[in-house]
Amino acid sequence: MIALLLEGVSVLCLGTGIFLLVSGGVGLLRFPEVFSRMHAAGVTETLAASLILLGLMLLAGWGIVMFKLLLILLFILITSPTASHALAKSAVHGGLGADPGRNETS
Repeated sequence: MIALLLEGVSVLCLGTGIFLLVSGGVGLLRFPEVFSRMHAAGVTETLAASLILLGLMLLAGWGIVMFKLLLILLFILITSPTASHALAKSAVHGGLGADPGRNETS
């Protein structure tokens, strides 16, 4: 009974993670400027990777595989926001920003 529940929660985490990865990819293609694209890619990638790794940890059970997946999760949670911040800072420094022909108030 508990194994079935763990498998169901794992499938839910994996499915939600896959959906977030696809929606982040669509946002990356559809959004008009660099900062909104970066937001779509950075936020969804961090959450999607976390959910996918959580689902894999639930399937793996207690052991060395779960520990390795936890280390990968911690690495992603530290490096992904840092990389997004560095990319945004370099975009600002390089002069990229909102589309000059677009009205920002509307």
